[in-house]
Amino acid sequence: QVAVIGSRNATYYGRDKAALFARQLTDVGLVVTSGLALGVDACAHQGALQGNGQTIAVLGSGLANIYPKRNIALAKAIIADGLLVSEFWPHTPPLAKNFPRRNRIISGLSVGTLVIEASIKSGSLITAKYALEQNREVFALPGSIDNQQACGCHWLIKQGAKLVTEVADIIDELQLIVSSAPVQLALLEDKNTGNTLPFPKLLDSVGFEATSIDLVVERSGEPVQQVQSQLLELELEGWIAQVPEGYVRLRRD
Repeated sequence: QVAVIGSRNATYYGRDKAALFARQLTDVGLVVTSGLALGVDACAHQGALQGNGQTIAVLGSGLANIYPKRNIALAKAIIADGLLVSEFWPHTPPLAKNFPRRNRIISGLSVGTLVIEASIKSGSLITAKYALEQNREVFALPGSIDNQQACGCHWLIKQGAKLVTEVADIIDELQLIVSSAPVQLALLEDKNTGNTLPFPKLLDSVGFEATSIDLVVERSGEPVQQVQSQLLELELEGWIAQVPEGYVRLRRD
């Protein structure tokens, strides 16, 4: 098992990468463990279900009292192809003190913990601390230095956590531990199709963090109407996605 955890208030980037990494981890035979919380946790479970469907959710409440309520449908999906775990009596409510306590189970069940977006005071850092105490590996996904939700990840990297940019980084670090898994790293590597980038100047103006359309116009130096038209084409082709704060880039060159 590998734990995938992070912010409840994750950005589009964090949610997207949580689902992507979780799906790819299950594709190489690993089970994804998380906490069923909103944000990164939920996306990690969903990503795992899109892969081989093997995921474990550790609750901070009783099994008869799923929290948060909006994740009840997700919990049912996990039960069908995974496992719900709780050390509390079935009807225990979601008390705040129980969540840091359950984090030690998330890390303890896993050979490594991947942190995707976490503020410097995030509960995810508590899980990372437990992981170190349990002699487990800690991985962290870097983000923008302007993203407060990435500060915790950057702090972990400074403290010695392994910087991760692709699933292969995790597999390489845990190779001896997961040697029985059907690891096929070649399948996870990006393939260069040789196609030229559409509207490269405009595409270069959209970051992997949310970028407002005003900033895209400013960076590209193109007329607003042309920018809007080209952004629509890029969105339809899957290069970018529209979010409340503007646009985010989804793919590298």
